[in-house]
Amino acid sequence: MTGDQLDVGVGPWPGDPPDDPRYDPELLAEGDRRNVVDRYRYWRREAVVEDLDRRRHDFHVAIENWQHDFNIGTVVRNANAFLAAEVHIVGRRRWNRRGAMVTDRYQHVRHHETIDEFVAWAAARDLPVVGIDNLPGSCPLETTTLPRRCVLLFGQEGPGLSEAARAACDQLFSIAQYGSTRSINAGVASGIAMHAWIRAYADAPPA
Repeated sequence: MTGDQLDVGVGPWPGDPPDDPRYDPELLAEGDRRNVVDRYRYWRREAVVEDLDRRRHDFHVAIENWQHDFNIGTVVRNANAFLAAEVHIVGRRRWNRRGAMVTDRYQHVRHHETIDEFVAWAAARDLPVVGIDNLPGSCPLETTTLPRRCVLLFGQEGPGLSEAARAACDQLFSIAQYGSTRSINAGVASGIAMHAWIRAYADAPPA
């Protein structure tokens, strides 16, 4: 399923309910209208998160949030789709969750007040900070391979990465563009960068 197509879900479980603690009795009785893949139909939210945690990838995603949060929901939704370890929001704690399409219930989200706090967190875990922005000196994402263990850092709509964020990056990569616009938004850029990581390192998703 792509875009924002509605998932009609499934009705009540036919026949005797399964004897499995992963299943939610209410969903079994009433049906499951959530936007989840078929293997998680009728599962309790906690059981879904627990299963995802066993398979999460080695990359994290971070986005600055100083002025507005037009793209954070999309970043979280992309992080869930590509099974990022965590999403890190740097700056303001509050963000509009509507764009996440409820995927934040299944995705770990961590907040950092400042760039310095975020960088200290990454350094303590030996995670290089990889900035994604079309800046002078950035290496083309199309011609390189991202580190396996890393944090992909994105800036805000308009200004892109802040000066402090740029200085904190261990590497900078750009995404090639061919039209008239100067930039693409962070939501789109995050999906492109995460998929570049997936192409380099990930196995096929579960059936």
